[in-house]
Amino acid sequence: MNEITILMTLATVHFVALMSPGPDFALVVQNATRFGRQTGFYIALGLSFGILLHSIFSLTGVSYIVHQHPTLFAVVQIAGGSYLLYLGIGALRSVWSRWPQRHQSSDLANDPSLLLSSRRQAFSRGFTTNILNPKALVFFISLMSSLVPSAMSIPGKVAALVILWSLSLAWFSFLAWALSTKRMQRKLGSAAIYIDGLCGVLFSGIGVTIFTQVISSL
Repeated sequence: MNEITILMTLATVHFVALMSPGPDFALVVQNATRFGRQTGFYIALGLSFGILLHSIFSLTGVSYIVHQHPTLFAVVQIAGGSYLLYLGIGALRSVWSRWPQRHQSSDLANDPSLLLSSRRQAFSRGFTTNILNPKALVFFISLMSSLVPSAMSIPGKVAALVILWSLSLAWFSFLAWALSTKRMQRKLGSAAIYIDGLCGVLFSGIGVTIFTQVISSL
């Protein structure tokens, strides 16, 4: 395969993976629905840079070394599982505290203090969620080792990194934009508490699954 074909294949596989529901997808849905477009974009930016770093680690062999070293990989799994549990429990606690007022409308997107706080934290939350996900580490090792040959030129590898980063930013930004239009906000506003609950269950479930995998591998 020539490099153009390799890059097109890489882009296709990565884009299909991006659209699959998971922690990254859920994080954008949860935050764009509650806090609006700006927060959703910063989440998307953080996720895309996490994906870029995973891609660089995979191309340079760092991720492969971590994956092949049981102790290092266990540390990554524990850190990732803990962070997802933290997000999940936080979402569920938020649902619990808001449940008595679930039928009352609350315009979270117009709360200036909340927006400022979200703006500062959204990028790091997106980045941390992606970079600490051990499943993402394994995925990019598989993706790069199977589709990007070691003999590929430096410009080709740089193009691969740019494609992975730009596709990730474009997809998650589009998702944040689509969920934060006025029409979607009206439709999803009353369901925000249920979306938070589903995301909380998803984050917690994946976190528990990761811990189970770590324990079973000991």
